[in-house]
Amino acid sequence: MVLAAVGLYGVKAYAVARRTREIGIRMALGAEPGAVQKMILREGLSMALLGVGLGLLLGLGLGQVLQSMLYKVSPVDPVTFAVAPVVLVVAALLASWLPARRATRVNPLAALRAE
Repeated sequence: MVLAAVGLYGVKAYAVARRTREIGIRMALGAEPGAVQKMILREGLSMALLGVGLGLLLGLGLGQVLQSMLYKVSPVDPVTFAVAPVVLVVAALLASWLPARRATRVNPLAALRAE
Protein backbone atom coordinates (compact mmCIF):
# COMPACT_ATOMS: atom_id res chain seq x y z
CA MET A 1 0.00 0.00 0.00
CA VAL A 2 2.79 2.39 0.93
CA LEU A 3 4.68 1.52 -2.24
CA ALA A 4 1.59 2.23 -4.36
CA ALA A 5 1.01 5.56 -2.59
CA VAL A 6 4.64 6.60 -2.98
CA GLY A 7 4.58 5.61 -6.65
CA LEU A 8 1.43 7.59 -7.32
CA TYR A 9 2.84 10.56 -5.41
CA GLY A 10 5.96 10.41 -7.58
CA VAL A 11 3.93 10.30 -10.79
CA LYS A 12 1.68 13.18 -9.74
CA ALA A 13 4.58 15.29 -8.42
CA TYR A 14 6.42 14.80 -11.72
CA ALA A 15 3.28 15.65 -13.73
CA VAL A 16 2.72 18.81 -11.70
CA ALA A 17 6.35 19.84 -12.09
CA ARG A 18 6.13 19.34 -15.86
CA ARG A 19 2.90 21.37 -16.02
CA THR A 20 4.14 24.31 -13.93
CA ARG A 21 3.92 26.67 -16.91
CA GLU A 22 0.39 25.54 -17.75
CA ILE A 23 -0.71 25.89 -14.14
CA GLY A 24 0.89 29.34 -13.98
CA ILE A 25 -1.00 30.42 -17.09
CA ARG A 26 -4.26 29.12 -15.64
CA MET A 27 -3.62 31.02 -12.40
CA ALA A 28 -2.63 34.19 -14.33
CA LEU A 29 -5.86 34.00 -16.32
CA GLY A 30 -7.89 33.86 -13.14
CA ALA A 31 -8.22 30.22 -12.19
CA GLU A 32 -8.97 29.80 -8.52
CA PRO A 33 -6.47 27.75 -6.50
CA GLY A 34 -9.31 25.44 -5.50
CA ALA A 35 -10.12 24.74 -9.14
CA VAL A 36 -6.49 23.87 -9.90
CA GLN A 37 -6.36 21.62 -6.85
CA LYS A 38 -9.59 19.87 -7.89
CA MET A 39 -8.22 19.35 -11.40
CA ILE A 40 -5.10 17.60 -10.13
CA LEU A 41 -7.02 15.58 -7.54
CA ARG A 42 -9.49 14.52 -10.23
CA GLU A 43 -6.64 13.26 -12.39
CA GLY A 44 -5.20 11.29 -9.48
CA LEU A 45 -8.61 9.87 -8.65
CA SER A 46 -9.22 8.79 -12.24
CA MET A 47 -5.87 6.96 -12.27
CA ALA A 48 -6.77 5.26 -9.00
CA LEU A 49 -10.26 4.26 -10.14
CA LEU A 50 -8.90 2.83 -13.38
CA GLY A 51 -6.34 0.80 -11.44
CA VAL A 52 -8.91 -0.38 -8.90
CA GLY A 53 -11.31 -1.38 -11.67
CA LEU A 54 -8.68 -3.38 -13.52
CA GLY A 55 -7.45 -4.88 -10.26
CA LEU A 56 -10.94 -6.01 -9.29
CA LEU A 57 -11.50 -7.63 -12.67
CA LEU A 58 -8.14 -9.39 -12.56
CA GLY A 59 -8.71 -10.40 -8.94
CA LEU A 60 -12.07 -11.95 -9.75
CA GLY A 61 -10.63 -13.79 -12.74
CA LEU A 62 -7.53 -15.07 -10.98
CA GLY A 63 -9.58 -16.02 -7.93
CA GLN A 64 -11.61 -18.40 -10.07
CA VAL A 65 -8.48 -19.82 -11.69
CA LEU A 66 -6.72 -20.36 -8.35
CA GLN A 67 -9.81 -21.59 -6.51
CA SER A 68 -8.48 -25.14 -6.23
CA MET A 69 -5.34 -23.88 -4.43
CA LEU A 70 -7.22 -21.79 -1.86
CA TYR A 71 -7.75 -23.42 1.54
CA LYS A 72 -10.71 -22.20 3.64
CA VAL A 73 -10.80 -18.94 1.71
CA SER A 74 -13.40 -17.87 -0.82
CA PRO A 75 -12.02 -16.69 -4.17
CA VAL A 76 -14.53 -13.83 -4.03
CA ASP A 77 -14.23 -12.60 -0.44
CA PRO A 78 -16.69 -9.69 -0.19
CA VAL A 79 -14.84 -7.97 2.66
CA THR A 80 -11.56 -7.99 0.76
CA PHE A 81 -13.18 -6.85 -2.49
CA ALA A 82 -14.97 -4.02 -0.65
CA VAL A 83 -12.33 -2.74 1.79
CA ALA A 84 -9.20 -2.94 -0.38
CA PRO A 85 -10.48 -0.65 -3.16
CA VAL A 86 -11.69 1.95 -0.67
CA VAL A 87 -8.35 1.97 1.14
CA LEU A 88 -6.47 2.22 -2.17
CA VAL A 89 -8.60 5.13 -3.40
CA VAL A 90 -8.11 6.99 -0.10
CA ALA A 91 -4.35 6.39 -0.30
CA ALA A 92 -4.34 7.64 -3.91
CA LEU A 93 -6.20 10.80 -2.94
CA LEU A 94 -3.75 11.47 -0.13
CA ALA A 95 -0.82 10.86 -2.48
CA SER A 96 -2.31 13.28 -5.03
CA TRP A 97 -3.17 15.92 -2.46
CA LEU A 98 0.43 17.02 -1.79
CA PRO A 99 1.28 17.79 -5.44
CA ALA A 100 -2.13 19.43 -5.84
CA ARG A 101 -1.51 21.64 -2.82
CA ARG A 102 1.93 22.55 -4.17
CA ALA A 103 0.40 23.42 -7.55
CA THR A 104 -1.95 25.93 -5.95
CA ARG A 105 1.03 27.81 -4.57
CA VAL A 106 2.64 28.35 -7.96
CA ASN A 107 3.54 31.97 -8.56
CA PRO A 108 2.11 32.74 -12.02
CA LEU A 109 4.88 35.21 -12.86
CA ALA A 110 7.65 32.78 -11.92
CA ALA A 111 5.92 29.97 -13.81
CA LEU A 112 5.68 32.08 -16.96
CA ARG A 113 9.37 32.98 -16.77
CA ALA A 114 10.41 29.32 -16.28
CA GLU A 115 11.77 27.31 -19.21
